[in-house]
Amino acid sequence: MKNIVIFGAPGSGKGTQSAKLIDEYGLYHISTGELLREHIRRGTEIGLTANEFISRGQLIPDELMIRILDEVLDAEASGKKGVVFDGFPRTVAQADALKSLLRKRGTDLHAVIGLEVPEDELVERMINRGRETGRADDTPETIKNRLQVYHQQTLPLKEYYQAEGSYIPVNGSGVVDEIFNDIAAGLAEKAGLERRRKL
Repeated sequence: MKNIVIFGAPGSGKGTQSAKLIDEYGLYHISTGELLREHIRRGTEIGLTANEFISRGQLIPDELMIRILDEVLDAEASGKKGVVFDGFPRTVAQADALKSLLRKRGTDLHAVIGLEVPEDELVERMINRGRETGRADDTPETIKNRLQVYHQQTLPLKEYYQAEGSYIPVNGSGVVDEIFNDIAAGLAEKAGLERRRKL
């Protein structure tokens, strides 16, 4: 298995680039944001709890996210070529938990793609996305809270993964395909993942 984390601030393009990673390398996609929105849509106990945090632009408690991820890895990811983790981990405690979850399954994390985008561009992207999709967490006030939480709780992961030698910095501004070419080059070097087709 080849396991990859796609990392970046809200609005940095994680979902867009995850879709290209899945198509290119045949990996299984786990988006914690999509999982939580599905629980909220269904009105599950997890969804009700999650909605209290998401509606305020806050992170879900670590233990809840880890429990959800553990269940999904068992139910969906076993036997796959690898996993793209989109939106997880978001704290250093979650990064440690992910390491344990993968090792329990006899595998490891092979690369962390860091999409780096200027903050004013992130805000503009999310406001536009909110207009187009109606996502409830893409309002100006919630966006401000989400970016503040990102800087305080999630950005320290960059240093964590740099220290481990798995972090691949990628300029997340510009043309989607060109950004993906940079990602693919980094994955070939860092994780030995070769593209199925050269562009």
